[in-house]
Amino acid sequence: MTFMNTRSNFDQSLQEVKSLQLKMAAEAETAIQNAMLALLNKDIELANTVINGDNAIDALESEIHEKALMLIARQSPVAKDLRRLHVALSVSSEVERLGDIAVNIAKSVVHIGNDTHVKELVDIPHMMEAALEMVRDAITAFYSEDAELATKCAEKDDQVDQMFGALIKELLTYIPQNPDFTNQIIQLAFVCRYIERIADHSTNIAENVIYLETGKRYNLNA
Repeated sequence: MTFMNTRSNFDQSLQEVKSLQLKMAAEAETAIQNAMLALLNKDIELANTVINGDNAIDALESEIHEKALMLIARQSPVAKDLRRLHVALSVSSEVERLGDIAVNIAKSVVHIGNDTHVKELVDIPHMMEAALEMVRDAITAFYSEDAELATKCAEKDDQVDQMFGALIKELLTYIPQNPDFTNQIIQLAFVCRYIERIADHSTNIAENVIYLETGKRYNLNA
């Protein structure tokens, strides 16, 4: 087999891996959005759908890992090609954790049940949208190998962290006046923490993109 054929086969296989990752990321984002809808609408059925759908995301991660490791074994890539596959493995793990977070939010919805919300849920969805914007930017940066976009994505993490801090502080003030809502307030605090973790995983994906392009590791969460 000529070098050109080998190169073509590698590029095609790598593209298949990246396409699977786009599909996985889209499913994780949908799961997160549905978990948030379930929270806003106190929709226990939708929350359980999110919980039961996590296996599909896990299966995609397994398929991506299998294909990437097979490429490493068969093609023995070096330099940036090896980094591409290493990053592909890392990114799929980060996306799988996003799916887990969707499940965690859905479980909080189940714990809250049909109780009236202690406060109107406006700030939490706003924080979620900021975190999901980071997810979209991080995945786009990964797919297009755009280190500049990855850097801009990571810079948004501070904004989500500030929202998280403000929301936790606010939620804690509700407990003394609303002791009967303590369980719900704790679950809402958990949801805020899960959203903050979505931003962190997006930053991790951004760090992998920068590593892919530069060969150097940077801690963008510092």
